[in-house]
Amino acid sequence: MCDDSDMRIGVRLAVDWGKARIGVAACDQEGILAYPVETVGNDEQALDRLASLIREYQPIELILGLPKALTGAEGLAASAMREVAAVIAKAFPGLDIRLVDERLTTVSAAKSLRAAGRKAKAQREIIDQAAAVALLTGALESEKQTGLPPGDKFIEEIS
Repeated sequence: MCDDSDMRIGVRLAVDWGKARIGVAACDQEGILAYPVETVGNDEQALDRLASLIREYQPIELILGLPKALTGAEGLAASAMREVAAVIAKAFPGLDIRLVDERLTTVSAAKSLRAAGRKAKAQREIIDQAAAVALLTGALESEKQTGLPPGDKFIEEIS
């Protein structure tokens, strides 16, 4: 196990990319605390809003949730996320994109919100942000434990 001094310095942005909404979370420079930023509609303006957030936060990397089956296998949803990663990589050259297993982040976020007394209807408005926070928290914990960046670095395949 590594100590916190092994953490890279810099803000990270995490994105929980859903069909209707995109949850965004960030962390502090030291990678100690992940917090919700906002929920972005998954529409034609989504990349513009993401660009604004990238300019504002100037992250050292973008953490994208990679949906895997409970067995760890990648299916259609993971393939679709890899396509999203390719679009983001093209739109933001030079920004490191890390694909991190997001299994159960939305489930865990919903559980936490219920435990905090949030009603299901109110949850819909913030569940995507909470899932992004859970994703980023897991990524930060992984880096703290291993001393390595979380997940897999997205490298666009040249066809």
